[in-house]
Amino acid sequence: MSEKNWHKFPLLFSLYIAQSIPMSFFSTVVPVIMRQENFSLQAIGLLQLVKLPWIFKFLWAPIIDNNARTTKELKRWVFISELFYALVIFSIAFLNLQSDFGLIIFLVIVAFIVSGTQDIAVDIYAILSLKSSERSLGNSMQSGGSFVGSFLGTGVLLVAYHYVGWSKVLFLLALFVLLAVVPLYFSGSEIAADNKTKERVSMKDILSFFKQQGQWQQISVLIFYYSGIIGIMTMLKPYLVDLGYNVKEIAFMSGIFGTLTAALATLLGALFMRKVSRKVSLFTFLFLTLIASIYFKILSGIVPSIAQLYMGIGLIWSAYGFSTVAIYTLAMDTVRKGREGTDFTIQIVITHLCSLLVATASGKIAHEFGYSGLFSFEVLITLFTFLILMYSLRNKSLKIKN
Repeated sequence: MSEKNWHKFPLLFSLYIAQSIPMSFFSTVVPVIMRQENFSLQAIGLLQLVKLPWIFKFLWAPIIDNNARTTKELKRWVFISELFYALVIFSIAFLNLQSDFGLIIFLVIVAFIVSGTQDIAVDIYAILSLKSSERSLGNSMQSGGSFVGSFLGTGVLLVAYHYVGWSKVLFLLALFVLLAVVPLYFSGSEIAADNKTKERVSMKDILSFFKQQGQWQQISVLIFYYSGIIGIMTMLKPYLVDLGYNVKEIAFMSGIFGTLTAALATLLGALFMRKVSRKVSLFTFLFLTLIASIYFKILSGIVPSIAQLYMGIGLIWSAYGFSTVAIYTLAMDTVRKGREGTDFTIQIVITHLCSLLVATASGKIAHEFGYSGLFSFEVLITLFTFLILMYSLRNKSLKIKN
């Protein structure tokens, strides 16, 4: 990698952290604060609506594709989005969680719409500025930034809230969002001229994405690749509670140790993908998922020691970190010229939706068949994913670059 190109990676890392920390704070820490303030579970449940913009952001991705084809245009989208993002967070700091709950929910949804817009613009910037050989490392910055942002948003800011209170935490959050775009101002990266196109992107391009030859094999991989991980991760905290661990212990085991393990795994995954082919990486990372799911199946039959649990948590979070790098890289490899933001966003939304379905189903499965039944299901679905991956690669349906 040339010295001229290295600065792209810390830039992407800072931008992805900037969008991840507020999201983590509002979606995971605020429910804790609300419960401490004696909000009803129904009101806390409404907070999950703030995630909807990230499910539907593919609808306005064509607008950004049409108006962000140069370095200057992309920077403008990111700067305006981040400034508005920080302004909305700053505004929420002046509101009272008890008396202004409805307005806060509305503003958080607005913040997530802006965050989703910024994410699309940054994804386009990453796709157009990264060479094929740089994409695995670039995606490790995306995944690692999200994991580190989650760690800071759910761990550090929750502690800060107890010391400085609601308003000051949000002031700090808004300030960090602003600081995170400073590296972009000084960035000299230019998008190559042949990446520009005059062809307009429309809503029809969303539908045409699914009509491409062999695309449904690609989509099948996106649907199932995370499935052997998500169910375990969703039920991990309840599983630890049932084993007798308290909230503080679980916060460290999963929230700190697990998240930081995943962040490290994204970097190791990127380095691994630079040494071997995409094909080998997809199988290797999926094999790690299989090991993790089998390990938890074994744990469900015994009373595990804390060392055995840390081993399992390290395995499952590592598998998640490795898998995100593989999936994001695969998604980048299969975008159409001029439709980079639209195509990448569609693929990532597919993974989010399917993860949401698996997470929802995991609770039902665990309730009916116990943790052992859930972990067995995860083993089986991972084995099924191996079959899908082998079939897709044999038919050359995955547009893998090496």
